[in-house]
Amino acid sequence: MATIDLTPLYRSTIGFDRMANLLDSALRTDTSAGYPPYNIEVVEENRYRIALAVAGFDEEELAIEVERGVLTVSGGKQEEGGRQFLHKGIAFRNFERKFNLADHVEVQGASLKNGLLNIELVKIVPEQMKPRRVPIGGLRPVETLSDKAA
Repeated sequence: MATIDLTPLYRSTIGFDRMANLLDSALRTDTSAGYPPYNIEVVEENRYRIALAVAGFDEEELAIEVERGVLTVSGGKQEEGGRQFLHKGIAFRNFERKFNLADHVEVQGASLKNGLLNIELVKIVPEQMKPRRVPIGGLRPVETLSDKAA
């Protein structure tokens, strides 16, 4: 596996210390495990949806957790004893999927419908992170661009 030199990135960025860890983690992730399949959709500006195909799982067999910027979705089914199959082509195997969330991205909620687990995400930009105008020539109160539009 080839290594990536991140030196050019560090020359022009400040405060992106987590970036190297994210890239390293993404490169080491085993992409061969494609279960369950999923989509990541941009619903509108600052709103996203992750849809996982979890047909056959009930709500109580699924878990969604967020810790330190990592969204983990897992599912587990108990083996049903006493059943005899002539053919068993549907695999209800346990799974765990992890998604790295950008700063200020929060999980709003989740729903399970027609075998799809939809997880709604929103990026909430703090007021101090929004664009603002910096005055030149003195110490005056700082005015945000959204204040000027109002």
